[in-house]
Amino acid sequence: QVLLEESGGGLVPPGGSLRLSCVASGGSFSINAMDWYRQAPGKPREGGEMVAGITSGGSTNYADSVKGRFTVSTDNAKNTVYLQMNNLKREDTAVYYCNADLTMKDSGRALDAWGQGTLVTVSP
Repeated sequence: QVLLEESGGGLVPPGGSLRLSCVASGGSFSINAMDWYRQAPGKPREGGEMVAGITSGGSTNYADSVKGRFTVSTDNAKNTVYLQMNNLKREDTAVYYCNADLTMKDSGRALDAWGQGTLVTVSP
């Protein structure tokens, strides 16, 4: 069973920085893309905003609301994706979810995996 585990959330004042991490584990797979989504606290994950994404080839894309402030990167050897968040604003407060588009090496089956989320609170 493939698991995604996020970490790095917390409380930070406006203008501050945080780095989120997401590790994929369990089974043998290849990663096609990994994305970060966010959703307001207390709301279901579905319908959340796609914040940033990165493909296995290194192509990135960002929501307009975070361009120039957030940076997505990967460590392929560790099956890990990072989200560096700088100049955080109150409106960045959300639960941040990691999503991975995977291919299982034994079966060739495609898998869309999600983490449980990590809370980021931006407040003085």
